[in-house]
Amino acid sequence: MAFTDLATSLKERGVDVIGLAAGEPDFDTPKEIADAGVEAIRTGITHYTPNTGTSALRKEICKKLKVDNGLDYSPDQIVVSNGAKQAIWQALLAAVSPGDEVIVPAPYWVSYTEMVRLANATPVVVETTSDEDFLLSPEKLRKALTPRSRLLILCSPSNPTGAIYPRSLLLQLAEIVKDHPRLLVLSDEIYEYIRYHPAEHHSFAALPDMYERTLTVNGFSKAYAMTGWRLGYLAAPIRFAKAAAIIQSQSTSGANSISQHAAVAALKLGPGGGKPVAQMVEAFQSRRDYVVRRLQAIPGVKLATPPGAFYVLPDMRNFFGSGAAAEGYGSIPDSDTFCRYLLEKAHVAVVPGDAFGAPECIRISYAAAIETLEKAMDRICKALDPAVYTLRKN
Repeated sequence: MAFTDLATSLKERGVDVIGLAAGEPDFDTPKEIADAGVEAIRTGITHYTPNTGTSALRKEICKKLKVDNGLDYSPDQIVVSNGAKQAIWQALLAAVSPGDEVIVPAPYWVSYTEMVRLANATPVVVETTSDEDFLLSPEKLRKALTPRSRLLILCSPSNPTGAIYPRSLLLQLAEIVKDHPRLLVLSDEIYEYIRYHPAEHHSFAALPDMYERTLTVNGFSKAYAMTGWRLGYLAAPIRFAKAAAIIQSQSTSGANSISQHAAVAALKLGPGGGKPVAQMVEAFQSRRDYVVRRLQAIPGVKLATPPGAFYVLPDMRNFFGSGAAAEGYGSIPDSDTFCRYLLEKAHVAVVPGDAFGAPECIRISYAAAIETLEKAMDRICKALDPAVYTLRKN
């Protein structure tokens, strides 16, 4: 929030700040979906819906899960919520008890660990590295498990790394889950459609013997550029779906009717989101390739090409710590100060890696027009030029 406030303050003073911190597509919602929302308003689809979502939407979600993921769910196993974030929160409350441990591979989405704490459980953060492609290894999972382990959170494609778990690795992790009868898996698949050839997406629940052990979360915000529509869903074994539904009924009740009507139109675009999503993914890939190429050309930056989502998480440890400094700014001890430097001097807003459990990194979103990315990368390169920036001492 401090960076957001600073960026806002600079913009209010007339400074041209380029924001590469947002976790949302820059595209407008596809016309077919927006038109369905307008239709809902004009035809009176503006009243309360059933707590777990309209029958029409839950049936379409079941079709999507069958076609795209090879999963058989009935509508009573689907809980439609006000965004995937609410679906994750309710899944946690439904699955864990006070004192339980929840395994969270790092880097992680910022809310996972805090949600675990709010549920009176204990987050067990397991570090992964860029050399491991930011993927949890079977060995690290085994080492993290204790009798109190209740839930493993996996996000693939990942925010903030863009990493995607290959089926071969998921199968190895599933074998470990099998050996621990109390262990469940929360599979966050919100970036499912945003992946780049030849990367493939595999739902954890579709693995052998994992259906009853997996709570799957997905939604409409990322793939369909519907962040403001606030709509996500949980697909889970019936006992967990019922528990999540009870929680929702006593908190927010059902999601809004207009968004749900629009979401039906979104799912009817076809497998993988159809042509509108394919066009957005094509644009994201071009942007990714450009940003990766520019960052990799900067001496001291360590970055592999991520196969999914719309983020890069470069390892910038050479740019802060002992001896690191910027001319006219001073020492740069950590990623927080580094990002503040980029904001104040280059007028580019990015996110410190500390927020994601990766203090050696920063997160850059390339969900912006290519012209904007070109300007941003020019500014970053200028701010990190060896003539004005001194790397850390090894």
